[in-house]
Amino acid sequence: MNRVDRLMAMALRLQSRRVVRAEDFAAHFEISVRTVYRDLGALSEAGIPIVAEAGIGYSLVKGYHLPPVMFTADEASALFLGEKLVEQFTDASLRKQMASALLKIRSVLPRDRQDDLDRLERATAVLPHAVANRPRLASEMLSPLQRAVAGRQVLVLEYRGGRRQEVTHRLVEPLGLVYYAENWHLIAWCRLRQDVRDFRTDRILRLELREERFAGHADFSLRDYLAAEMSSGQFELAQISFAPEVMDRVRREHYWGLVEEKPGAGFVEVTVLEHSLDFLTHWVLSFGPQARVLGPERFCQKVAAAAAQIAAQYAAPQPE
Repeated sequence: MNRVDRLMAMALRLQSRRVVRAEDFAAHFEISVRTVYRDLGALSEAGIPIVAEAGIGYSLVKGYHLPPVMFTADEASALFLGEKLVEQFTDASLRKQMASALLKIRSVLPRDRQDDLDRLERATAVLPHAVANRPRLASEMLSPLQRAVAGRQVLVLEYRGGRRQEVTHRLVEPLGLVYYAENWHLIAWCRLRQDVRDFRTDRILRLELREERFAGHADFSLRDYLAAEMSSGQFELAQISFAPEVMDRVRREHYWGLVEEKPGAGFVEVTVLEHSLDFLTHWVLSFGPQARVLGPERFCQKVAAAAAQIAAQYAAPQPE
């Protein structure tokens, strides 16, 4: 990036955020902090009113902005979500162009909308391994859920559970949105369960945004939550080989999410994402010899132990 383009990008970055530190500029543009100081000085000389606060960072004088572009809250959120999907599902060249376009859009949004998008950015994730052959990226629930996450609005959900298919009414405080296993998931504090819960959006039967705003959860980090779920072993990828003749059943019963299929010689290797390996163990055993677990090793051991326990129930009694 030449210096003229960098100066323009720095001005846009200042306009799209309340405060930017010199170190943040240096890391983003891969330049030294000394170069950042020189560039900010050049912007000031060009007539851009930059305010420096010791120990805090740099910002534009209040009221200074480019000619406004009128975006609704939903439009801005949709464009932001597009950037998240482009990051995972396209090549580097398109990602760069999308990021540049979003920076320009953010720079002309009102300050309160910029704050909402900053909050939405911290509370949205698309897992790298979530890519499937035909990912279902659309959901009619996304727009109101984004508004709720960005605005910290309490939600009323009518939710259909997983295997039991029971319908419950929940009052939740939305904390984040994650795309994995071919579905969008709402991560929220459930007032009924008094804990953080994962709600698959295609199981939300009814959604209502309340005027009530919630506080708290300042220590909640979506990144840390996902990392903890992954490391706990209750939210991980599993590989299973199935006979082709049972694949219709596999696709029909994938409560967790079918991530990938790889046809082979006489079998189909399937990758799934599951919260409960205990449930997945019994489900795989129900296929008998038409299913074989490939990994991870912990899952293989669970299936082997369960199969041995079943076999022991039918073992012939030892003669006395």
